[in-house]
Amino acid sequence: MAFTMRAVKVPPNSASLEEARHRVFDFFRQACRAIPSIMEIYNLDDVVTPSQLRSTIAKEIRKNQGVTNPKVIDMLLFKGMEELGNITEHAKQRHHVIGQYVVGQKGLVQDMEKDQGTSDFLKKFYTSNYS
Repeated sequence: MAFTMRAVKVPPNSASLEEARHRVFDFFRQACRAIPSIMEIYNLDDVVTPSQLRSTIAKEIRKNQGVTNPKVIDMLLFKGMEELGNITEHAKQRHHVIGQYVVGQKGLVQDMEKDQGTSDFLKKFYTSNYS
């Protein structure tokens, strides 16, 4: 098999919540520093700006702001570092990055806001097929 696994460094567990918090900020800085190379690798200049990617990264981190267990934070950081490594090593294709981080988890906005129609037939059709 020609594929070789790169050794993923597993950082030691955080001793406290404060240490885990510092690691999250370090990860955020590391991810933001990788944005220019990600933009170049995936040719994202026509789709998104670096500031939009930065805010997407911040939003993904803020999703877990209620987590207070340092071990859980370390596990989430490991998953984030692995994801960042996959993206910077070009293990994902362009449409994967656009779908996950540019368009978002909910899909295109125009797909979510379909015209529900005014006739009773269309209302019944939409409720039976989209509910």
